[in-house]
Amino acid sequence: MSGSAGSAAAPHSASIRVLLVDDHSVVREGYRRLLEREPGIEVVGEAANAAEACARAVVLVPDVVVMDISLPGVSGIEGMRRMLARRPDLRVLIFSMHDDAIFCVRALEAGALGYLSKSSAPEALVKAVQAVSRGTRYLSPDVADKMARRSSTQAAVGLEQLTTREFEVLRLLVRGESLGQIAERLGLSEKTVANHQSTIRDKLGVRNSLQLARVAEQLGLQA
Repeated sequence: MSGSAGSAAAPHSASIRVLLVDDHSVVREGYRRLLEREPGIEVVGEAANAAEACARAVVLVPDVVVMDISLPGVSGIEGMRRMLARRPDLRVLIFSMHDDAIFCVRALEAGALGYLSKSSAPEALVKAVQAVSRGTRYLSPDVADKMARRSSTQAAVGLEQLTTREFEVLRLLVRGESLGQIAERLGLSEKTVANHQSTIRDKLGVRNSLQLARVAEQLGLQA
């Protein structure tokens, strides 16, 4: 929708144009080979982090972005939010080692159209890209099952009550980053990050950083 995206548009192609985002080059190469064996899918670029992904999504104008969550710096969920702010028409498929329901919930809330766990069969990635390119939501069966059986514990319920920004702050906190480092990464003031930290603790029912770390480990947020 932005002027920069429009001016960079590539010539019309019947192929599904895909941008791969993962911080491991060997993994990206495997995805590329798998997808490009399928007629009608073209991998137009790769990125190793959210910043690269945001820039290349504008320049390369992919139809679908296949994106990991665990990236250096800000997460794939935050990176996707930034991409969609510039290109609301973009279709994003999260492809992650995290098969916990909360990651899927957060990804879908942030604008993802599909969520595939990395434990899925290789052909599932092709099916997911094709579905998402058509505007159809796609969840891998293991993720869909966990979504249906979401935990009702206080911490799990509190986690779902976090905003997308609070979830990103929590993810960085449990990685051991300071309030100042988080503020710099997210373009926020340190006071704002501190306020987010207090709200996160209230929602999760914890009083200190140690309890927060324990809850994060129980909920699979530290991987």
